[in-house]
Amino acid sequence: MGQPKTSVVADRKDSASDALTLRDGSRIGVVGAGPAGSMFAFFVLEMSSHFGLKVLVDLYDPRDFSVRGPAGCNMCGGIVSESLVQILAVEGIILPPQVVQRGIDSYVLHTDVGSVRIDTPLEEKRIAAVHRGGGPTGSRELDDSPWNSFDEYLQTLAVGRGAFLIRSTIKSIRRHGDRPEIVDAAGDRSDYDLLVIASGINSPLNEFTASLDPSIKPPAQKRAGIREVFLGEDRIGSVLGSSMHTFMVNVPGMEFAAIIPKGEYASVCLLGKSINRETIDRFMESPTVRNLMPEEWDPRNFQCRCLPKLAMGAASRPYADRVVFIGDAGNTRLYKDGIGAAYKTAKAAAAAVVLHGVGARSFRKYYAPVCRRLTFDNHIGRVVFFVASLIRHFKPAQRAVLWMTRQEQNKVSSERQMSTVLWDMFTGSAPYREIFLRTLRPKFLWRTAVTLVTTVFMWRRTGITYWQRQA
Repeated sequence: MGQPKTSVVADRKDSASDALTLRDGSRIGVVGAGPAGSMFAFFVLEMSSHFGLKVLVDLYDPRDFSVRGPAGCNMCGGIVSESLVQILAVEGIILPPQVVQRGIDSYVLHTDVGSVRIDTPLEEKRIAAVHRGGGPTGSRELDDSPWNSFDEYLQTLAVGRGAFLIRSTIKSIRRHGDRPEIVDAAGDRSDYDLLVIASGINSPLNEFTASLDPSIKPPAQKRAGIREVFLGEDRIGSVLGSSMHTFMVNVPGMEFAAIIPKGEYASVCLLGKSINRETIDRFMESPTVRNLMPEEWDPRNFQCRCLPKLAMGAASRPYADRVVFIGDAGNTRLYKDGIGAAYKTAKAAAAAVVLHGVGARSFRKYYAPVCRRLTFDNHIGRVVFFVASLIRHFKPAQRAVLWMTRQEQNKVSSERQMSTVLWDMFTGSAPYREIFLRTLRPKFLWRTAVTLVTTVFMWRRTGITYWQRQA
C-alpha cells in the first residue's frame, strides 16, 4: 500500500519538526470569524491547496454578521484604506460595491481654533467606510444584495474556499494531550492539529487561553467609544459629504475622535485614555460638533452605542506549539488600521503553518518577525500621538497646523507635506515610522518652525493669526 499523500513541506528529515507539520487530513480550528479569522482560513486553504495538501478548517463564531444591531456587530469604526483595498484585490478579495457604504475622498480636521478640509494628498489615497455587521439597530436593507457587511463578506469567502462555519458558543479551550481541544456549548469536543485564536479582545474566550500556555498574556487594553447616529442620506450628504471628520479638540480623556458617514448613518468613534459615556456626551455636546451637525440634531439621540476594548499592543508571546494568536488577540496597529494588521498577521501565520509547520519554533522564526515590526511601529506611533496631544493642548500650534494645511491645498501633491502627514496619521494609510520620518525632513521642520513662530508673533501683536489675515 502506498504512503499517504503529504505536502512537499512535510517531507523533512527532522522528526521533531515532522511531528508538528500539517499533513493531509490535518484539522485546524479558528476561533473567531471576523477579518483575521476569515482571512486566515481563506489564506491557509488557498496555500495548502497550492501544495496539494488537504486540510480541514473549522471556523467558530456564534455571531451572524448579517444581523442588524449589537448581535451582528464587531464593534469597530469600519475604515479600510485604499491601499488595503488594492492589496486585498491582488489576493483575490475584491470588495463588492454593496459592502462599501461610502467612499471617502477627503477629511475635515476640526480643532478648537478652526477647521480645514484636506483632499486626498495623492490620487490613490482614498478610504472606504464599511459596516462590520449588518448595520445599526433599525437600519433597513440597502438593496437586494446578500452582502452588506464587510465581515460577512470575508466570512463568505472563507466558506467558499472550503472552511466549515460553526455557529456555536465555545464553552472551554484546553490542551488534550499535545493537541488543543475545543468544547462547545453542547458538550461536543474537537481536537485540532492547530488552533488559531482570532477572537479579538472583547471576547470572554480570552480567559480560557491561559490553559494553552501560561506564558501567553493578552495585549494591553483601553476603551473606545462608538455611537451610530441616524441622519438620513440627504443630511449626510449636505452635512458630512464624502469626508471623514476628525477632531483634535480638548475634551478630557479623549485623544482622537472621528465622525464617519456611512449610508444614512454616521459612526462616531472616540479613542483615548479614559473613554466612557460621559466623555462621549461631552464630545457630542461640544461647540465644534454642535456647529457641524444639523441645528435640529439631538446629541442624545443615537441608534447604537458601545464601549469596546481597544488593543494597545501585542500579546506577550502570541504563539505556542499548535497555537497562534492573530489580529487584535495577537498584535495590531495602535489606534488605526486594525483590519490591515489583521490581514498581515493572518497571512503571515498561514504561510508559517503551511510552509514551515505548527510548532512554536516555526512561529518564532516566521511569524514573530511580523509581530515585532508591528510592535516597533506602534512605539513610534506613541511618539506621533504624543506630539499630536501637545498640539491639541497648545492653540498656537493648532493655528500653525491649520495655516500650513490650508496653504497646501492649492499646491501639487508632492508639496502637501503637512496634509500627507495628517492624512496618513488619521486614516492609518501608512506605517507610523514612515509618518515620523517625513516630519524629520529639513524642509518640513523649517516650514513648521517658521509658521509656528509667525503665528505666535501675529497672535500676540494683533490677536489674529497670519492665515486669518491672508484670508
